[in-house]
Amino acid sequence: MPNSPYTVVGAGAIGGTLAAHLHAHGVPVQLVDADTQHVEAIRRNGIQIKGPDGTLVARVPAFTLDDAPLELHQVLLAVKAQATDKAAAWIAPRLAKDGYVASMQNGLNEAVIAQHVGPERTVIAFVDLFADVLEPGVISDGGPGAMALGEYAGGVSGRVQQLADDLQHWGTPTVTDNVAGFLWSKLGFGAMLSASALADADMGDLIDRHRPAMNGLAAEVFDVATAEAITLEAFDAFDPAGYIRGADTATNARLTDDLVKWLAGQIKKRSGIWRDIAVRHRPTEVPTQYGPVVETAAKHGLRVPLIQELIRLIRELETGFISMDEKHLTALDQLTLAADGGQSSNEMATK
Repeated sequence: MPNSPYTVVGAGAIGGTLAAHLHAHGVPVQLVDADTQHVEAIRRNGIQIKGPDGTLVARVPAFTLDDAPLELHQVLLAVKAQATDKAAAWIAPRLAKDGYVASMQNGLNEAVIAQHVGPERTVIAFVDLFADVLEPGVISDGGPGAMALGEYAGGVSGRVQQLADDLQHWGTPTVTDNVAGFLWSKLGFGAMLSASALADADMGDLIDRHRPAMNGLAAEVFDVATAEAITLEAFDAFDPAGYIRGADTATNARLTDDLVKWLAGQIKKRSGIWRDIAVRHRPTEVPTQYGPVVETAAKHGLRVPLIQELIRLIRELETGFISMDEKHLTALDQLTLAADGGQSSNEMATK
């Protein structure tokens, strides 16, 4: 256990959940968040995590950006991807020489963090949690997820193993030198979940009904991962082997059936992207998450038209230029089939 507390910067769905579990394990932790109402609620009532087995309440120190401690040691960064640069710039002058920042976020944010604090003080992490902020100070946790931790500069270390040990009340994080493999797999799965936000219906149902588009989106992401020599990793109910270009049709159908069944059993039925647009009326992480995929694809001379179209549609949803409608997914199906000469990407037939 570290001598100084963990500082969770961004006490939302991911950050708040992890902080509560650290506290429950007897590990010192403090929260920093830009939302003053959220901080005030945590100060009054603790951070409350409502899960399948009841409510976990953690009464921990909570700060705004203005009254936060001047020195930070182990920082778990859990802000939205688009806020990473600003948050890392805020953390950098406060970070102790022996401190580090772990990116407990969606997307590929470590390079941005490392620009501010250095690669040797950056921990790379993959986090897959089905959680949502319900109201200030209150988070809904859909149950167990997945996590992997490693050193951004390469390999693993004692501090990474310590972080994994300290999170044991949450679960058992994987300590690995291939966190990138998990992150790129999540980008493929995440593209499918992001696309489900184009319509007002449950994630699993939309993935089931629009398999060509879902297969095509994942295949584009994995084309880029392959070009980057990334070894993809399976997690939860998602196996990327069924979605790489040229994957066996029967394998894809079976894995998608299993994925749809797994999603149907989750408490959380809509994606965080859907919630950002429909409930919180705020910009999503999609452009920031998938911008690096588009840029890396261009570096390798690869085309990713479905990912680019997904980014465009999400941006138009954010601004209210278009509304949620399943016709957007149907159009993505048609774009996929046209690009693949009448078959879905990976030569997969629809169900």
